[in-house]
Amino acid sequence: MTAPAIYPSLANKTVLVTGGAEGIGAATVERFAYQGCQVLILDLNEEAAQRTIAHVSHLQNEAKGSPSTKTPIFYRCDLSSLEETKATIAKILEGWTTVNVLINNAAATGKSARLRTEDVTSDSWDFLAVLPAMKAAGAGSIVNLGSITWRIPAPDSPVYAACKAAIMGLTRVQSKEVGAANIRINSVMPGAIATQRQREDVLTDEYRAEIMRGQSLQRDLLPEEVAKVIVFLASDEASGVTGSTYTVDGGWCSDP
Repeated sequence: MTAPAIYPSLANKTVLVTGGAEGIGAATVERFAYQGCQVLILDLNEEAAQRTIAHVSHLQNEAKGSPSTKTPIFYRCDLSSLEETKATIAKILEGWTTVNVLINNAAATGKSARLRTEDVTSDSWDFLAVLPAMKAAGAGSIVNLGSITWRIPAPDSPVYAACKAAIMGLTRVQSKEVGAANIRINSVMPGAIATQRQREDVLTDEYRAEIMRGQSLQRDLLPEEVAKVIVFLASDEASGVTGSTYTVDGGWCSDP
């Protein structure tokens, strides 16, 4: 990993990353750990989470001139279960009092995200909220992960696209609701990101050709390129930014 920019405002902050075991989530965990944050991972995939944690630990041994990197902590949680999510968050808040930064990243990816309307089940939706603790702490930053799927639009994933489109509206409305509590809420819309799962499940030669017809940048986009924007939005360098959406898609969507 190329040494990233360091944001002093993030040092020692507690960061919760849902779906942090792999892909964009794992890259985000890595980048926050490099900032000296205590990162908490919520995911179902313990094996992948442990690989991410081991990778961060390896970086700890190599890092020079970076803040003191803390080993991420994994919490197994099925985010499609509201009751399990509530219980896990309650457990986390017992130990950490508050979550300074929340990254709402968890979502179905690859083939599981490509469901036609008649094939969708209740398990395709998830929910997470840590706003009460942030309000009590008097500050916080939330970054929601959307997708350009609804802006392309992609015809084979209507419900996924609807959920991701809704994230922009949710971000803008909630930023108004919690701004007085000094909580910022923004969102990031990735394009086609070449995660390991995408490479295995989706990124065929045919689909890559389709991507390159849309993108201005004629190369694969990597998970860390999204993570960099997420970390910036969580930092005080973006202290005046809320209710906004940043697109990381290599220039695929040109409309506002």
